[in-house]
Amino acid sequence: MSVIRNTQSMSAGEPAKALWMSTIAFTLCFAVWTIFAIIGIRIKQELGLNEAEFGLLVGTPVLTGSLVRIVLGIWTSRYGGRLVYTLTMLAAAVATFLLSYAHTYTQMLIAGLGVGLAGGSFAVGVAYVSPFFPAQKQGTALGIFGAGNVGAAVTKFAAPFVLIAWGWQAVAQIWAVSLALMAIVFWFTTTDDPAFRLRREGKLASKSLAQEFAPLKNVQVWRFSLYYFFAFGGFVALSLWLPRYLVGVYGFNLEVAGMVAAAYSIPGSIFRAFGGVVSDKKGARSVMYVMFAVAAAATLILSLPAAGSGAAIGITPGVFIVVIFALGFVMSLGKAAVYKHIPAYYPESVGAVGGIVGMMGGLGGFILPIAFGLLKDMTGLWSSCFMLLFAIVVISLIWMHLSVKQLDRQGLSAQAVAAT
Repeated sequence: MSVIRNTQSMSAGEPAKALWMSTIAFTLCFAVWTIFAIIGIRIKQELGLNEAEFGLLVGTPVLTGSLVRIVLGIWTSRYGGRLVYTLTMLAAAVATFLLSYAHTYTQMLIAGLGVGLAGGSFAVGVAYVSPFFPAQKQGTALGIFGAGNVGAAVTKFAAPFVLIAWGWQAVAQIWAVSLALMAIVFWFTTTDDPAFRLRREGKLASKSLAQEFAPLKNVQVWRFSLYYFFAFGGFVALSLWLPRYLVGVYGFNLEVAGMVAAAYSIPGSIFRAFGGVVSDKKGARSVMYVMFAVAAAATLILSLPAAGSGAAIGITPGVFIVVIFALGFVMSLGKAAVYKHIPAYYPESVGAVGGIVGMMGGLGGFILPIAFGLLKDMTGLWSSCFMLLFAIVVISLIWMHLSVKQLDRQGLSAQAVAAT
């Protein structure tokens, strides 16, 4: 962004500090945001929930985290990411701690709405981190930041052992305290971003709400949103659903299910940074083509029934883990590629555009677990969740390819088409 060149007061170490502290904070936020993936299974047993009710429970925090992203993104532009990020973490920490005192399904759903604020931190981080870096490095920077998705794996690894030792309430309390401490550390170790400093000093005009939302009229923004609905929404949905899937399909216990599910979550998170680097060097469009092609093959394979279910062809646990690993890897590349576009094409509206794309991705994480549960209840097929994901991938790939062809017919250069 241009503001990076106009800010003379920024020290050499500020971008790195802002990036790494934001990434660590986002990791903890994501760990809190996906907490129901583990404790939800125990809650399901205690309350006798059906699959649809379980899907709603694990998806409720994702709903809040999705809907607030556009608001938090704009607030970050207006009030600064340092303040908004800190307050978001504190609010989510309070809600998570109060979750441990919920006893009924309704109370847990209400608490889950507050827990979901942790997911809104993504829009804050994108709008906060972007101004610290020039355009040619933003894909890498946002890829590193987005690797905080690995917080889902942190929850899957650690939460089952805490749950077994002290109960699910202890998981909520420990995660809440950790997030509150992170909020304090973040506030005292970071500085305001360059864009906010310029606005505060009157060197950069603040935009009206109409100006903030103007780019949302572009179909391109909504096309990016569909890509992120799958790449991120599908990742979140599977992060929440896989432990239950592994228990129900392969009979794994909760601890093992959490470990195996992490085999999906880790590559789907850590390699997002790699996806940012590749997007900077090779172009986001090329990365998206690879992501959709591999994801289509992976979801088609996973749509087959499990081995031992009586079907002629079945997926063994070993094959399932390998394919899920591949799916998580390409999803991580796709997540980074989508967000490579935003500061490049909408440098003055990163908060609003990043917020709406993030919101749609988050809504995928809310809608899909519920859809998974409904499909399982209606069809009796556990693999129906992957059939749905396959359909989304195919639709996204077709729309993307037709858009590229249309741009090509309009006479745009190959380089422009690849980056659009």
